[in-house]
Amino acid sequence: MRHLTTAAALLLLAAAGPAAAKPGWQKIFDGKTLDGWTPKITGQPAGADPFGTFRVKDGAVAISYENYGGKFAGRFGHLAFARPVGPFRLRFQYRFSGTYLPDVEGWQHSNSGIMVLAQDPRTMARDQKFPVSIEVQLLGPGGPLPSTGNLCSPGTNVVMNGKLTTQHCIGSSQPPYPNGRWIRGEIEFDRAGTITHRIEGKPVLTYSAPQLDPADADAKPLVAAAGGNLAITGGYLYLQSEGHPVEFRKIELKELD
Repeated sequence: MRHLTTAAALLLLAAAGPAAAKPGWQKIFDGKTLDGWTPKITGQPAGADPFGTFRVKDGAVAISYENYGGKFAGRFGHLAFARPVGPFRLRFQYRFSGTYLPDVEGWQHSNSGIMVLAQDPRTMARDQKFPVSIEVQLLGPGGPLPSTGNLCSPGTNVVMNGKLTTQHCIGSSQPPYPNGRWIRGEIEFDRAGTITHRIEGKPVLTYSAPQLDPADADAKPLVAAAGGNLAITGGYLYLQSEGHPVEFRKIELKELD
């Protein structure tokens, strides 16, 4: 299957022209429905969620595996906000609950995330596991790193401490909190291209210059469609499903441009 059509290529994160910014903080999840959000499950087309992975429960987006037949089977899921955004602040709360499915790998334990500056879900290949994006990785105890609010970079690179880094996952300064507790997170992408992760109001990781990785298979079509331009100036926001039940609530966006 081809990754992109000509029309879809115009919606890429690298070349995306985000809509005019709206003033102030916006509630982008109403606490009642998933209106304005698009699921993308590995093995399914954009918009299809036959397992009911993403649902609303008690005012939160709840990620559930009760219809997965007891196996995750590589069915990674992402829920995309309706449109791309440029410079922004995003604040939210998250908590892990229950336990992971038995066939997930060790790095998926107590693991989820918020993907930002991401490609349009309609440009993802049917079997693609993760959108090309910057991931703010959220972990609980027993996760792959002893921290939360980390950076992962599927199909992307960033500059950290003045140097381009191609390391896939980088830990923050914040140890994880116990599962079952609501935790406040915030992500800022400012006009200068600096990204800051905050957990419980405290900065825990900072880097800059997000860009496409020209060596990554999923990113290559995006690089080609952008005429070789690697810089990322805007993109989509996603909530992630990786095999451990997790909830998100109080999701609010403030656009800076």
